[in-house]
Amino acid sequence: MHPILDFVRSLYNAERLLEMVRTLLSSSLGVAGIAGIIFAETGLLAGFFLPGDSLLFSVGVASGAAGMNIYLICGALMLAAFLGDNLGYFLGYHTGPRVFSRPKSRFFHPDQIRRTHAFYEKYGARAIMYARFIPIVRSCTPYIAGVARMPYARFLIFSLLGGSIWIVAVTTLGAQLGQVELVRKNFEKVLLGVIVLSLAPVAGELLKARRAGSSR
Repeated sequence: MHPILDFVRSLYNAERLLEMVRTLLSSSLGVAGIAGIIFAETGLLAGFFLPGDSLLFSVGVASGAAGMNIYLICGALMLAAFLGDNLGYFLGYHTGPRVFSRPKSRFFHPDQIRRTHAFYEKYGARAIMYARFIPIVRSCTPYIAGVARMPYARFLIFSLLGGSIWIVAVTTLGAQLGQVELVRKNFEKVLLGVIVLSLAPVAGELLKARRAGSSR
């Protein structure tokens, strides 16, 4: 249990995360491990706590500093995101009603699903793309698309587009900014900024929902 807890702590510590990513990128098995995290965050409802944005940014910083081929790494991570999306979609397609009726637990909160469902209803198929850039919502949207019986061909198109843009944009940003001395010296603050920006849409939706509730 202790190694697992230590691993989770590393995901939320900027310096430890960057060091972990550097180590993982040194081997094909390590790259597969990073891909596994992306897969879990996008394909498993319980993966909502995984920091996909900060992980991708760190991958960009580490690969850029090491002169690695970032496009090959992006290809592996895009495949992981695509496979995760598909797992989430088919889980939703086949098990949706049962999960919606589950009680609140330590690792599951029905409100997460309900908020994502409202997000999906608002934006339709575009939600598959938008959700890539929003933590928590990113983990639930493929599942909701499956529950809603979204045509698979349509889901496939938006899943590929959204996953590709998300992976390439965040890792490329990390690779470019990672070359800036100011960013290297203040990596923890920069990574915190990435996390804050990624959470801003979630905070905005929660604030909007609270205001709507108080005005009734």
